[in-house]
Order: sequence, then structure tokens, then C-alpha cells
Amino acid sequence: MNEALLINKQTQPKSSTKSLPVKHHKKEKISCPECATAVTIHDTIRGEIICFQCGLVLDSNIIDLGPEWRAFTKEQRDLRRRVGSPINYMRSDKGLTTTLGWGFRDGRGRMISAHRRAEIHRMRKWQRRSRQNSSIERNLVLALKEAERLISQMRLPFSVKDSVAILYRKILSRNLIRGRTIEGIIAAVLYIICRKFQIPITMKEISLYSRINAKTQGRIYRFIMKEFDIDIPPVSPKDFVPRFAEELNLPTRVERHAIRILEVAKQKVIISGKAPTGLAAAALYIASITEGHRTTQREIADAANVTEVTIRNRYKELIAELNLQKEM
Repeated sequence: MNEALLINKQTQPKSSTKSLPVKHHKKEKISCPECATAVTIHDTIRGEIICFQCGLVLDSNIIDLGPEWRAFTKEQRDLRRRVGSPINYMRSDKGLTTTLGWGFRDGRGRMISAHRRAEIHRMRKWQRRSRQNSSIERNLVLALKEAERLISQMRLPFSVKDSVAILYRKILSRNLIRGRTIEGIIAAVLYIICRKFQIPITMKEISLYSRINAKTQGRIYRFIMKEFDIDIPPVSPKDFVPRFAEELNLPTRVERHAIRILEVAKQKVIISGKAPTGLAAAALYIASITEGHRTTQREIADAANVTEVTIRNRYKELIAELNLQKEM
């Protein structure tokens, strides 16, 4: 029997193809050993990596880490996936808890009886109460609603929401909210996140939508910056120029000219110690006159939320320091 096994091993045909020594690294690109190109095609149906240039199969039997099902509509995708939605920091429970629905049909589509409907209503009420059992959870619910309202009314980007919620949770975990209002903390946190993302906004503009004035916001803002040791670059007047130019419907050449004026003023240390909105408004006023697209000081003051006196003062300083009288 041993001789028969030996004969079977010897008569077994050898494979004519040899597997290529391809290393599997997530960050390292696979290059073709024949033509040395790094452009590959990932065939998910056959589980192969193919060279785009010569068609050589570089690797095979790749494990598909995706789902085993297919979906062609949003309804099919929602029904077939077996995991929940991603973490939502704008909800007090981060969106991880199960919520009782408000429908009146069961899983098979049949109507729920009146008795069963009353039981589900009581369960839903107790679930809502259990979520806000402690004072911290109630505080978080009110704060996130206020943040959602401010972000929606001010039309800020969606990416701001999660950052505001995360920073507020850190403040709440350190018990730094004691002695301060929820509206004040949210307004200051929103200003910090906008500064971090370089979104042109001022405390005065936040106070128009919030019940907290700019002075109170500034005090809470400095307190948070000190406690968390947050390093944020100073506000640049150039960040406000595209926003004001869009509100005034100014052409692109006026916007670029205003940015060049502010860059020269920054090199000559003229803009230090002055409000960025006033400088941006004055630079736009000078650029509109120079480019032949005259805009009144009143229109620019309304868009920048500053006074006409501020625009005139910054206008005179820029003209005198940069010698722009010859160009106008």
C-alpha cells in the first residue's frame, strides 16, 4: 500500500502556473512584475487583482469584506442590513438605543389592537422618561437642541454639529457648566468650532440668533479656551471677504483685489489690533472703486454688520499706509 501511495504521488501532475509572490499590505501598492505598472483593476466578482497594462493576474481568491446581499433601492438597503446607524453625537444617547416606533401595525402588517396600542404607548412614555433620568442627561438634551437650532438658523455646515456636541460633552463631564447658562456655553462652543474650521463668523452675529450677548460669550469663550488649552489661530480679514462679496454680488476681480490689499496690509503690520470685519469691508470698498464696480458704504456696512464710520476710518488708514490714492 505504501508503494501505491508513492506511485500516486509521483504520477500526480504538477501545476503549470506559479503563484506570483505578491505582498499584502494595506498602504503598499501592488506593482506588476512584468510591466512594472502600479495601476491595477480589482475584480470583485472573481476576487482578482489584474494589471491594467498587460492583463496579468497579480492576486486571486481575495476575501470580499462587503455584505453578501445586494440592494438596488434605499428601502431594500435599509431592510437587508443588519447593523444600526452610525453614532450621532447630536442625540443624547448617541443614537445607539432602540426607539419604539409610532406605527399602528405589527411586523406582519396587521393592525394592532386598541389594548396593545395602549400598552405600547405607556412603554414609549416610560422609555422617554428613562432617557432623561439624571440631570446630566436632561441638560444634554436641552443643550443639543439649542445647538441644533443655532446651526440650522445660521446655515452652518453639517460638520460643525458633531464637533460642537463633542466639545460640550467634555465640558459637561468636567462639571464646568455650573454657574453658567446652557445658551451661553453653546454660543461660546459654537464660536470656538467655527474659529477652528476657519468659518468666518463673529460673536456679534451669534448673539443675533442667541439670547446671549457678545460680552458674555467672550467671557465664557476665554474660560473654555483656558480650561482645555485650545490653540486657535487669530481671525484673518481675508476669511470674511468671499462671504461679503457673495452677499453684495460683487464680481470675482473685486474679491481678489480686496484680498491682495489685505495681504499687503498684513505684511506692513497695519491690520493688527483692528476688527477683521471692518478691515474686510474697507478693502472691499477700495477694491470696488478701483475695479470700476462702485458699491456704497451703506451696502457694505449692512453686509458686514459694521457701521459706516468704521468703514471710513479703516478706508482712510489703508489709503494712507498703502499709498492707494494714485490707483483710485
